[in-house]
Amino acid sequence: MFLMLGCALPIYNQYWPLFVLFFYILSPIPYCIARRLVDDTDAMSNACKELAIFLTTGIVVSAFGLPIVFARANLIQWGACALVLTGNTVIFATILGFFLVFGSNDDFSWQQW
Repeated sequence: MFLMLGCALPIYNQYWPLFVLFFYILSPIPYCIARRLVDDTDAMSNACKELAIFLTTGIVVSAFGLPIVFARANLIQWGACALVLTGNTVIFATILGFFLVFGSNDDFSWQQW
């Protein structure tokens, strides 16, 4: 909702912030691929999982940086930038919550569906 408000309000009326939708789609992909490839029985972390977390972190940081770059380049206004950053916080908190709740391999897992 915040992303749409940052784009569609008449005072902003620029749709450049919609490019962060690509980051929303890309952010869970490295971690999901690493979970499929990695056997999670060992207690020590491995390079594949750490690389996936690193790539996911880069995607998330890019999603927060893109609206700021757009605002500095005067493509969007700073109010729209604030709305997009608020939307980013909500979306990425939701994605994180999903992986925290459904990411474990116990009885309550999305892998059973």
